[in-house]
Amino acid sequence: MSNKMAKRHRYAGMHTSRLAFWMITLMHDNPLLPLFRNPYKLLEAAGLRPGQKVLEVGCGPGFFTIPAAKIVGKEGLIYTVDIHPLAIERVRKKIKRGGIKNVKTIVANASDTGLADTSIGLAFIFGLRYVAGGLESVISEMQRILKSGAILSLEKTRGSEEKMIQDVKREGFIYSGRRGRIFLFTKQVLT
Repeated sequence: MSNKMAKRHRYAGMHTSRLAFWMITLMHDNPLLPLFRNPYKLLEAAGLRPGQKVLEVGCGPGFFTIPAAKIVGKEGLIYTVDIHPLAIERVRKKIKRGGIKNVKTIVANASDTGLADTSIGLAFIFGLRYVAGGLESVISEMQRILKSGAILSLEKTRGSEEKMIQDVKREGFIYSGRRGRIFLFTKQVLT
């Protein structure tokens, strides 16, 4: 097994471990976190607007899910995907408790969401240090499911900004700019 494949396998295991999930949950469900990391401001910087159909990649315990659902409103829809079944279970409990009707949960690797081609208007990937399956395969899936002219928003978490921008551009996205830690890309308009 190559070093790159071994790293992907190790990171995929990290994403599905119970310990990792509970550590993330302790951080994300902390009532003080929104004071330091306002989900509404980050989602607005990412381009979320009322009425959109949005994909949240790597939802974890749902720190961004409910705010995203509120931003897109009743006319919009949030698909939230995570590889960890406990994360999706936690999100389902939160949306049920909150009476939220515009969220659909998906247990899957983000590199194979099962969503229809060109069905999503915006996708965001926030707070993921490591992406199960590798960022390249997830970006390729975003290319498939995003509509022409749709937005892909990435939060910078590690590594070189220039490398991240080049990696996303290589998959057919146009770098549209930056709002704080949020990098915006637009799927090329097909003519």
